Amino acid sequence: MGLISLTTFFPVLGIVIILFISKKNLLAIKMVSIVFSFVPLVIASYMWLHYKYPMTGIDLESQFQFVEHFAWIPAFHIDYFVGLDGLSFPMFWLTTLLSFISLVASWNISKAQKGYFALFLLLETSMLGVFVSLDFFLFYVFWELMLLPMYFLIGIWGGPRREYAAIKFFLYTLAGSVLMLLVMLALYFNVKDPVTGSHTFNMLHMMHKSNQSAWLTTFDVRLWLYIALFIGFAIKVPIFPFHTWLPDAHVEAPTAVSVILAGILLKMGTYGLLRISYPIFPDIAKYTSYALAIFGVINILYGAFVAMAQKDLKKMVAYSSVSHMGFVLLGMAVFTTAGINGAVFQMFSHGLITAMLFLLVGVIYDRAHHREIAGFGGLGVRMPVYMGIASLAFFAAMGLPGMTGFIAEVMVFIGAFSVYRVLTIIAAFGIVITAAYMLWTMQRVFLGKLNPKYEHITDINGRELFTLIPLGALTIFFGIYPLPVLNMIKVPLNYLITLIH
Repeated sequence: MGLISLTTFFPVLGIVIILFISKKNLLAIKMVSIVFSFVPLVIASYMWLHYKYPMTGIDLESQFQFVEHFAWIPAFHIDYFVGLDGLSFPMFWLTTLLSFISLVASWNISKAQKGYFALFLLLETSMLGVFVSLDFFLFYVFWELMLLPMYFLIGIWGGPRREYAAIKFFLYTLAGSVLMLLVMLALYFNVKDPVTGSHTFNMLHMMHKSNQSAWLTTFDVRLWLYIALFIGFAIKVPIFPFHTWLPDAHVEAPTAVSVILAGILLKMGTYGLLRISYPIFPDIAKYTSYALAIFGVINILYGAFVAMAQKDLKKMVAYSSVSHMGFVLLGMAVFTTAGINGAVFQMFSHGLITAMLFLLVGVIYDRAHHREIAGFGGLGVRMPVYMGIASLAFFAAMGLPGMTGFIAEVMVFIGAFSVYRVLTIIAAFGIVITAAYMLWTMQRVFLGKLNPKYEHITDINGRELFTLIPLGALTIFFGIYPLPVLNMIKVPLNYLITLIH
């Protein structure tokens, strides 16, 4: 078994062990789940240390690392084909990190712990599978598999309106999946394996026009297939107006599930566009780039304005994610080196920052049992350590220098300004609005007169610090020294730019 398969399926072994543990032995269930999510993080970190940076391209098997490729269902030409390159590896590693941290943050789950931790490990496996798959059918299996644990994690362990939020999330994502399935089948029947001449689900073969049928090379067909695939991925990002499932899901989901939802799942939409849509339909990607840039600017401003209007702290963070993903879309739309590299770095950066924000919301909710921003006040006096870490997370979300958000947003603006000058200037107002609602929230929660109800509130504890400090440290480290990520992503992304131009 290769390192990718070991990392991806190791959590499944944890599920098997959990099933044999008595539901009364809560400590064993929690420890097994944490250990079986920590080992993938260790393996992924080892793989990063042994990653070979000078790789070229995104459309040949030789351009990927840690590749595993063999026939899975030969009758339908379906392969187990997995590999990693600079585009997928940062998100692969981030998935292992946030999964481990989220399981530690789930320590106080009080209902049906056995099912919760088993489903969470299944969710980790499905997310990792999405980022490593190079066979479209395999990608789709992992993409759909991810729906089930997320649906139950929200629907069973969520808040008062958990059933509504879970069903809405499921139906939105399923609608996008149906469109993705139709495009996948259309590609399968119109792309040939260059060696055997048979139909193929191999994504890399789909990227070469020489393997595509005459029908698939016509502009109108390519445009409609691209749009269908785009909608499937846009729902996950989410791109306005497909975003309405996100605030409901975040508000009702447990803290750890919100961390995964914002930190990883949203990025799968933009990853799918970069991994599948752009290389297979580069001409259409360029043709529709201005529309994507407009969607990006709408996300930035709409998300920021709505976040400012929120009274619920968790909902505010949820809408801030909509806004920050707009920077990813804007960077992806310009096909410049700085723009598209900044977009992918923003995906990585936002995963770290938004995970901190949702964990911080969870900390305060555990103590106050509400999330009304106006209901706090003066907490900095009683929770100085918590305020310090929260300030770091809020400043990172604002894009202050020395943190990852600054690097990502500056790169996006540099790349976008030369292509869409007016849109870039409009998008810049999003940073001002973000700073306004972040600072206003900090003022209402931490400053001013202490609310008498919280006279005896306790500061952050050791377990909570354990989940937050690594994220804060990485936000600063990669904000000061982003090269480990930028050097990894630049080669495949620069090749993608060449392919599109």
